[in-house]
Amino acid sequence: MGYAKERGKLEQLATKMKTINTYDEKNLVILVDGHEKYSHTVRILKNKEPKTFEELYKVELQNVKDGRKALKESETDELRQNNFLVYKNALLTALEKTIQATLDSL
Repeated sequence: MGYAKERGKLEQLATKMKTINTYDEKNLVILVDGHEKYSHTVRILKNKEPKTFEELYKVELQNVKDGRKALKESETDELRQNNFLVYKNALLTALEKTIQATLDSL
């Protein structure tokens, strides 16, 4: 089963996420929007092919959520910047693994 449409969305998100590196409100909005779009897309994929995407939905999406939670709980600017990067990297990892899963399922 082909997943070109979903893979295209994920690839665009990954490209966008790679460009942000510093914590500020604008970049946070971009990251949260990317998180929501990833969540929606991986849910669609899981519903289409649970065997392939269920683990990504459970594990990778949870890692992204954990990164967001850590960012929200940050008390200092330095910690906020570090957790912002953790959140971003968790999202990038999830995107890359999901893109690879769509390619492997061809």
